[in-house]
Amino acid sequence: MYHSTAALVRDGRVLVSGSNPHAFYNFTGVLFPTELSLEAFSPAYMDAKFDNLRPTIIAPKSMSGIRYRKKYTIQVVIPGGKVDENSVSVTMFAPAFNTHSFSMNQRLLVLGNDNVTALGNSTYNVDATTPRSGNLAPSGFYLLFVVNQGIPSQGIWVRLW
Repeated sequence: MYHSTAALVRDGRVLVSGSNPHAFYNFTGVLFPTELSLEAFSPAYMDAKFDNLRPTIIAPKSMSGIRYRKKYTIQVVIPGGKVDENSVSVTMFAPAFNTHSFSMNQRLLVLGNDNVTALGNSTYNVDATTPRSGNLAPSGFYLLFVVNQGIPSQGIWVRLW
């Protein structure tokens, strides 16, 4: 569709919508009618069978500020038992601003994952280093996710500056 978008939402679903409406558009008797649609796509990683692998971010809290070139500790709960340090990653996703099916500014950053430490009670500290500069990640709001074995947490909003 000409006016369309696909947006990742905090819980991991993808919201797809689009149309080409016009106040005086006649929807009858046309060969290629305009479609008005909105759909939430749930990828396979959203299946409940993966809930024991899905991290839950405990800290930092959503809307926290983070700075360039800093190491941060993200505390998560992963209920499924022992976690392989090599299977955990931290990502930041810059949501796009869209027009005419083009997603400007959209980017996914995989942060440097320095260490995963088990604290007990299925709780882990994940150390991650933020991007070095605004050349890689312009300042602004990002969704931060912890991913365990390909299963993402629910994202939290962070402000990079």
